[in-house]
Amino acid sequence: MSDEKDPGPDERLSYEQARAELASVVERLEAGGTSLEESLALWERGEKLAEICQRWLDGARARIAAARQEATNS
Repeated sequence: MSDEKDPGPDERLSYEQARAELASVVERLEAGGTSLEESLALWERGEKLAEICQRWLDGARARIAAARQEATNS
């Protein structure tokens, strides 16, 4: 696993970048015509990108929840 202080290149992707690349991976998988090995590599990449997107979304939800809580306590 990558070091928290030195994130890997994937960890630096914005939500939009990860989502766009994920959409491209899905398109390639749906189009077919790739070898089993390439399909597996694409699938694995898609799983990683989906995890990155989910972390971004979870972080956004947490920020919204904190802002709502702060507004309620004010």
